[in-house]
Amino acid sequence: MSDSIKSAIESELAKVSDPELHRPITELGMVERIEFNDGLAEVSILLTITGCPMRDRLQKDVSEATLKVSEVKNVRVNFGVMNDEQRDRVKKLLRGGREKFIPFAQPESLTRVIGVSSGKGGVGKSSVTVNLAVALAQRGFKVGLLDADVYGHSIPRALGIDGKRPTAIDQTFIPLEAYGVKTVSIEMFKPDRADPVAYRGPLLHRVLEQLLSDAYWGDLDFLLLDLPPGTGDIAISLGQLIPGSEILVVTTPQIAAAEVAERAGRIAHQLKQQIIGVIENMSPYIEASSNTKVALFGEGGGEETAKRLSNLVGADVPLLGKIPFDIALREGGDSGQPVVTAKPDSPAALEFESVIDQLTLRKKSLLGVRLGLST
Repeated sequence: MSDSIKSAIESELAKVSDPELHRPITELGMVERIEFNDGLAEVSILLTITGCPMRDRLQKDVSEATLKVSEVKNVRVNFGVMNDEQRDRVKKLLRGGREKFIPFAQPESLTRVIGVSSGKGGVGKSSVTVNLAVALAQRGFKVGLLDADVYGHSIPRALGIDGKRPTAIDQTFIPLEAYGVKTVSIEMFKPDRADPVAYRGPLLHRVLEQLLSDAYWGDLDFLLLDLPPGTGDIAISLGQLIPGSEILVVTTPQIAAAEVAERAGRIAHQLKQQIIGVIENMSPYIEASSNTKVALFGEGGGEETAKRLSNLVGADVPLLGKIPFDIALREGGDSGQPVVTAKPDSPAALEFESVIDQLTLRKKSLLGVRLGLST
């Protein structure tokens, strides 16, 4: 009788997933022992690391699952910590039995990797990246965001997770999650947020490679990278590490900015990356009291950038959207509340949604395309 009850408890625990790894705790080997005696179930759970931040969540989920077995009246959850061999097993399970690798560079990967680039700083590239990622997650997509702007990282603050650290299992770490977006930034690994990052070229390549391969991203539909401005090491490394990555170019309405933005697209074209579109940020807006259009940064930069890049690649590079100048967009970057969630009906948020409509539309049919299937 006791064995059948323990089996029933194990079946319920198989429905409990680790809050960070999103895998069943039984599959991860976290359930060490189940005991049942006179209505009391005692469950021993092995945490991946000492001081696991999800301990309280696990205790709640394990208790609730165990109490679903009718014979169980009380639950006691005990916690221990995995040894090195058990942690190695978890890491191999997460990597599919393979050694460390970049999952998005594999031929079988179905994740769309989109680098968001700009020719110069100060065009709102990070704000655009954050709101695109959150808007995608709101539509039910599994989204990752890598803050690849090593020197000017700002993504954690924009998502309200500044100062937080990811859980690490030896050399593997779990991205932090906010608004449904799994996020990684070099800021999360610095001793102090104010510390500068003073890396030279070859080391920058290694940093990007580690952030991509050491993180357990899980299955993603989209991975967005907030790239540094310009055409430096990180932009080149992305094209080398993930050849199938795509590029979005962000510019402002200034015609002068279009000339600089073109260079970001030009380096992507040289690396044989597909340029999927242009987004104009800080576009003209309608002043509420007078109902007149205000063009603080001029007009035409987005169209000019799209035209230049179309001529460069010999194919249409569309202007996907013009994000109007909006104080709420700036405020969201400071407060950690993206405008697409804080003010979803604002002109800026609606324009982001329009961009997402175009990004998620598959323009090419899969008919006749050979898929990586074996029988």
